Amino acid sequence: MDDATLTARFVRDGFVKLAGAVAPRVAADGARLLWRETGCDPDDPATWTKPVHWVAEMGQGPFAAAPNSPYLHHAYDLLAGPGRWRPRYSLGSFPLRFPHETEPDDAGWHIEGSYLPEGESWYFTNLRSRGRALLMLFLFSEVGVADAPTRIRVGSHLDVPKVLAGYGEDGASGLKLAPDLVAASDHRPEALATGSPGDVFLCHPFLVHAAQPHHGVRPRFMAQPPLMPDAPYELERADGDYSPVEITIRRGLA
Repeated sequence: MDDATLTARFVRDGFVKLAGAVAPRVAADGARLLWRETGCDPDDPATWTKPVHWVAEMGQGPFAAAPNSPYLHHAYDLLAGPGRWRPRYSLGSFPLRFPHETEPDDAGWHIEGSYLPEGESWYFTNLRSRGRALLMLFLFSEVGVADAPTRIRVGSHLDVPKVLAGYGEDGASGLKLAPDLVAASDHRPEALATGSPGDVFLCHPFLVHAAQPHHGVRPRFMAQPPLMPDAPYELERADGDYSPVEITIRRGLA
């Protein structure tokens, strides 16, 4: 995908899928380490005893290498702005979803919070996306339509700025924002984050998305880390040098 197409799709849809952005060997090594952490046998579904296995942040080689290919660094520059993001050397925690008769209770539409004010128990976000430059989805397994792919409301990043605008610099929690975000983006079409090991979705931090129960036969291994900003996004730049994320926030307010 050329730079102009990548940027245009991101501005229009709020996300882009970069097929094969992580080398096959890196993705395979990461999957092997994740299986080890779950304590489950990949060849014995009887050992898959929970609908979601949370694996804590790991810093082994595959998870440091995955977000740091030259291709991904170039894409970060295109979307967040050159020099406006921080390299990361892990992928955060992993919500690994397994086929299971018990359905998890975490499938509501939301945007990701990114900072925790003192005394609060839910993460917040604000109009300048403090603490998050992008939301990223890294696939470490095949993910088909039945394998609990993340649901995405296409174009919903343009609906969120007006919801956030009333909360000022302090922002609001995901719990407080959820009803208004659901209503504001209800007219948007839905897409599914399906793909193969090594595929990466780069998403606007305001993209409304949701998990879903797993009705397939193979576990879904995915990471969903933030790309960290070097500074909060700016919505008034004297030089007019806005990144695509800033452009879309401004467009959503207009």
